[in-house]
Amino acid sequence: MSEILFLAHRIPFPPDRGDKIRSWNILKALAELGTVHLASFADDAADAAHLPALRAALGGRLGEAHVETRTTGKAKAGLRALITGKPVSLTLFDSGRMRRFVEHILADRPIGTVFAFSGQMAQFVPPGARLVMDFVDLDSAKFESYAEEGGPLAWIHRREARRLFAFERETAARAAISLFVSDAEAALFEGRAELPDADVRSLHNGVDLDFYDPQAVFPRMRRGEGPLLVFTGQMDYAPNVDAVRWFAETVLPAVPKARFAIVGRNPIEAVNRLGTDDRVLVTGAVPDTRTWIDAADLVVAPLRIARGVQNKVLEAMAMARPVIASPAAFEGIEAMPGRDLLVADGAEAQAKAIRQLLSDSVRAATIGAAARRRMQEAYHWDLRLAPLAVIVGTSMRAEAA
Repeated sequence: MSEILFLAHRIPFPPDRGDKIRSWNILKALAELGTVHLASFADDAADAAHLPALRAALGGRLGEAHVETRTTGKAKAGLRALITGKPVSLTLFDSGRMRRFVEHILADRPIGTVFAFSGQMAQFVPPGARLVMDFVDLDSAKFESYAEEGGPLAWIHRREARRLFAFERETAARAAISLFVSDAEAALFEGRAELPDADVRSLHNGVDLDFYDPQAVFPRMRRGEGPLLVFTGQMDYAPNVDAVRWFAETVLPAVPKARFAIVGRNPIEAVNRLGTDDRVLVTGAVPDTRTWIDAADLVVAPLRIARGVQNKVLEAMAMARPVIASPAAFEGIEAMPGRDLLVADGAEAQAKAIRQLLSDSVRAATIGAAARRRMQEAYHWDLRLAPLAVIVGTSMRAEAA
C-alpha cells in the first residue's frame, strides 16, 4: 500500500498558531488514510521537542520523522539569495540534511504522494515524485503588499515577490495538484500563473468547534470597567503588528471608554510600546486565548495586509463573539456580512461599527449567535478535509489497478 511523505516548514504541533492549525489537521487526516512519514523544520529546540507529543497525538500512526531546527538567519539567507538568484523564502529554509532525509524516504519506502505544506518545502521534492503542493496562501502576493507600503525595504519585497512567484508557478506546473486555502487565493493564482494544464483546487480551513465552544470548560475572567475589544494573533508577524498599531492609533481614539487587548505571544517592541496607553493592554503569551475571546465585548480583525483565511476570525465566530473585520480579514470566509459578522473598511467605518454594536447589546449577541451557527454549519474540520481522500487516493487507486 502506498505511503505518504508530509513536508512542513514548521513542525505541525501543537496547533497553536495559524499555520500549525492547518498543517496539524491535514497531517492527522492523512494519517487516517495510511502510513505517513514527516519531514519538517522547527523554529528552535523547544519547538522541535514537540515531536514525541505529536507522535502520541497520532496514536502510533506516524512512521519515520525528521525534525530539524532551522538555524539560517535572515541576513545569511538574504546574501545567499543575492548570490544564487533565488527568493529569500527558499534560502532561509534550504538544508542538505532535509534533502538527504527526503531522498532516503523516497528510496526506502513505497511513497505514493509527497504532500508539501507551504511553498518553500517544494525545493526538497525531486522530479518524478507525485507532489501535492499545499501553497495555503499566495505568498508572493503578500510580498507585493509589503512593497506597496513603501519604505527602505520596498525593493527587497518587490524582488521577493517576483522571484517567489516564478518559483510558485514552476512548482504548480509540475505538481499533480496544487492547493490553496480559499477559492479567492486559488483564483488569484490561476489568473496570474496562466497554467491551463495545472490542477489547482481550494482546500478550506475548519475550526475546532469542540474546543472553541462558549460552553466549554476553560478559565473565565471578570470583565473590567468599560467595553473590551480583543485582537488575537502572533505578535511578531508583520501583518498583525501593522493591524494593531493602525487600530490603536486611528480607530481606538474614536471609540470612547473602550479598552483594547492585544493577545498573542512574542510581541515586538513596537507592539509593547502601544501598552503605554492606559486603554491598551499587551498580554504576550496567554495560557488560553478562549479566556480573552470570551471576555471580549467585540473581537476585532483590522488587518490591512492579509492572505488566505484568518483563523482568528473563525475562532472568535465559533466562540459566538461578534466580530468586526476588515475586508482583507474577511476574504475567504464563507459567512454573510451583517448577519454573521460585520465587515468595515477604513478607520471611520470600523469605529462607527464598533460604537453601534457596543450601544446595541441585543444586536451584538444576535450576530455572535449567528456566527456560531455558521461555523457549525460549514466549518467542521472533517467536512473541510474530506477531499483529501480523493487528492491522495488518486495514486493509491492507480497502483491497485
